[in-house]
Amino acid sequence: MDHQDQQKEASPEVQERIRTSFELQGLMGHLGARITHIAPGRVHIVLPHRPEVTQQHGYFHAGATSAIADSAGGYAAFTLFPENTSVLTVEYKINLLAPAVGDHIEAVGTVLKPGRTLTVCQLEVFGVEGDARSLVATGQQTLMCVKRSEG
Repeated sequence: MDHQDQQKEASPEVQERIRTSFELQGLMGHLGARITHIAPGRVHIVLPHRPEVTQQHGYFHAGATSAIADSAGGYAAFTLFPENTSVLTVEYKINLLAPAVGDHIEAVGTVLKPGRTLTVCQLEVFGVEGDARSLVATGQQTLMCVKRSEG
């Protein structure tokens, strides 16, 4: 992916397709996550700090961190998929680098290698407190483009 492509917004049609799909995700709604940026091959998802998404020490739970990372990568890939397709995660690996703390965490999914069937994405999650951002998790993901059947 060209760095310049990642900075511009996705087309209104792609943004609508991503937002419509995201709204159907029960887990993202349950967690309180929201999409904040949609560009070709790049999506950001923010999760505000609430007691319901923390673990016993008050840090963001690894499951919540991983869930928004997975969705950010999935939707980053989906921005490049053709109409009448959907996206499924084939696998992902995440390394938790530091306790996830802050007002919110932000997952950034970035397409590393687009493909007709399989797409590989980089996953990053940042803890954000005011203007300070620190990398708390990183990973890689493989996604599959699935043709939707009509009817």
